[in-house]
Amino acid sequence: MDLFNNLAIGFGVAFTPINLLYAFIGCLLGTLIGVLPGIGPLATIAMLLPATYALPPVSALIMLAGIYYGAQYGGSTTAILVNLPGEASSVVTVIDGYQMARQGRAGPALAAAGLGSFFAGCVGTLVLAGFAVPLTEVAFKFGPAEYFSLMILGLIGAIVLASGSILKAVGMVLLGLLMGLVGTDVNSGVARFSFDIPELTDGIGFIVIGMGVFGYGEIISNLGKHESERQVFAAEVKGLFPTREDFRNMIPAVLRGTLLGSALGILPGGGATMSAFAAYTIEKKAKMRPGEVAFGKGNIRGVAGPESANNAASQTSFIPLLTLGIPPNAVMALMVGAMTIHNIQPGPQVMTSNPELFWGLIASMWIGNAMLIVLNLPLIGIWIKLLTVPYRWLFPAIVLFCAIGVYSTNNNTFDIWMVAIFGVIGYAFIKLGIEPAPLLLGFVLGPMMEENLRRALLLSRGDWSVFVTRGLSASLLAIAALLLVIVLLPSVKRKREEAFVED
Repeated sequence: MDLFNNLAIGFGVAFTPINLLYAFIGCLLGTLIGVLPGIGPLATIAMLLPATYALPPVSALIMLAGIYYGAQYGGSTTAILVNLPGEASSVVTVIDGYQMARQGRAGPALAAAGLGSFFAGCVGTLVLAGFAVPLTEVAFKFGPAEYFSLMILGLIGAIVLASGSILKAVGMVLLGLLMGLVGTDVNSGVARFSFDIPELTDGIGFIVIGMGVFGYGEIISNLGKHESERQVFAAEVKGLFPTREDFRNMIPAVLRGTLLGSALGILPGGGATMSAFAAYTIEKKAKMRPGEVAFGKGNIRGVAGPESANNAASQTSFIPLLTLGIPPNAVMALMVGAMTIHNIQPGPQVMTSNPELFWGLIASMWIGNAMLIVLNLPLIGIWIKLLTVPYRWLFPAIVLFCAIGVYSTNNNTFDIWMVAIFGVIGYAFIKLGIEPAPLLLGFVLGPMMEENLRRALLLSRGDWSVFVTRGLSASLLAIAALLLVIVLLPSVKRKREEAFVED
């Protein structure tokens, strides 16, 4: 009964004209950046963080959440129609989606992606609403030792589930942790690792790293590509409605993808991309029906499964953020930044101290999913037209917008130079094949880990055994150690590498 009362509060907040407007803006921007290749939700949220200063906290978070799950919808449109994944989680949608479009079945492919995403998004939000209260009650039992162990588990999860080399992921996490130490020591008040640069005594700005590594880095990478690589050959869309046989094939795939995405979204390091890859792998291993098209040749399950998984994951990844205050992936780390900007401490106290924000955000996700169906399926022609805009016109506007945004946060030109430096670093990461998301998680969790470590040792009078003598803390550390051991086994390591490679 409490759940219905809480949701009633949430819908009361979400249905106000201002919040409906920002939900729509978020979904529209999400679809737009999902459609445009090279600008993912991570870069866009990083760019828009300064713009949320002037907004009410609920409206700001509703808009940023809309951008995140809206990008999962938009990315599938270009993946299917022009063989170009607009978003990282749409990479596997390209394999069968574009083949369907080439066979004149772009409509059913888009409908499968849209309907699957809508169903998964609604279920993911239901899971979020259902798990929120019990998990928050558990979170209140956490002390500094448990929080420290949970963050260790989070970082190891980010390493295990990051695409590419484990060694590179470890390096990114450690680099993020070191960068989080720059600034003033909370206990002693002494500046550390600031190299006598006054601007660094408050630490490196969260927005500076996010905007530089993910925003400018992507822009420089795109400018390095030849114009022909961005040329668009759009498939024609005729008839959107899937056949009865299509529904028979896609419904089990949607259910499997939703279930998998809901589970993986909660895990540290999981998120939409990992869920999409895992869902496609499962669909390939599921039993084929008689007369079903082979995978890679236009199988509708290869579209419905991954698209459902990435949308379910994007909703459930809010669970650890809102209930425990721990971001499970890089986008959620940016959401921590957005909450901090508005003086909101992520964690279990959000539900008790600010229930309107908590339940309003959850309710807005159902509204946003309904908006996205309207935005995506009937307006496909408009989104494809956007792809013909030359990149030489797009990128200067993005660079200028970023520079204005980062300057407006502190009215400091030093931050603009820092964004430029991190942009070059981000480009270097792309060239070296390094996944930078673990760096952002390390940077966000680093100061929180240090604070909880020192607090735990202070309460235990310097006794390090507090981390293993407290049951919950010891269990979390044991799971982290087990994860690390499992992923280093040769057979698991090989399978992990194969999971992120699709022909």
